[in-house]
Amino acid sequence: MGKLLEDLALRDRVYVFKDRAMAGRLLADRLLDYRGRAVRVFAIPAGGVPVAAEIARVLQVPLDLVIVRKIQFPWTTEAGFGALNPAGEAVFNQDLIDRFQMTPQDIETQVQKTLANLKQREERLRQNRPYPDLAGATTIIADDGLASGYTMRTAVNFLKGKGAGKIIVAVPTGSARTVQDLLPLVDELLCLNVRGGWSFAVAEAYEDWYDLTEAEVLEILKSLAQNSE
Repeated sequence: MGKLLEDLALRDRVYVFKDRAMAGRLLADRLLDYRGRAVRVFAIPAGGVPVAAEIARVLQVPLDLVIVRKIQFPWTTEAGFGALNPAGEAVFNQDLIDRFQMTPQDIETQVQKTLANLKQREERLRQNRPYPDLAGATTIIADDGLASGYTMRTAVNFLKGKGAGKIIVAVPTGSARTVQDLLPLVDELLCLNVRGGWSFAVAEAYEDWYDLTEAEVLEILKSLAQNSE
């Protein structure tokens, strides 16, 4: 079971961060022990990139991306029943599959659509670079929040397969239920704003929240690289 690190003063509160960059700086303050050490930092795009960029900047390490995608239901782009990693491996929410009586053909169709989208993002955002052999390195995975947690779960599993050592998930906000579900898979889970209740939305942690474009993601990565030269 991993260790949960949270800010109890922020428990169950909403609109506690100005934006993703501010939240990233607050996370970075809690990760200062890793500055100057051989750690790897990965962001889940798009929303995780401005968060992770602040962590990478403070820790003075390069930032990489791990491209994982939610597997959407056929009838909506707002919800999904699992997630896919860069190796094409899926993690499913079986309860949702059963609830909506999805057939194997339904599932396979959505997986293939998601895989095609993932490959396009790999090309645009990572230029199809191979993922590194992490060789036991401490690995920090950042996103802007944990709702269902399936994209983070598949990112964790994928990077473990690449040889990650200690796994630290760093997110500004997260559903209390998802946090508990994820803890057995990681060594540390840094989540400043843990929220319970019957509903959860990542956006409710931020005063300024919007969907980032891929162009913005690339600009953040370019700026970070230039500042580290």
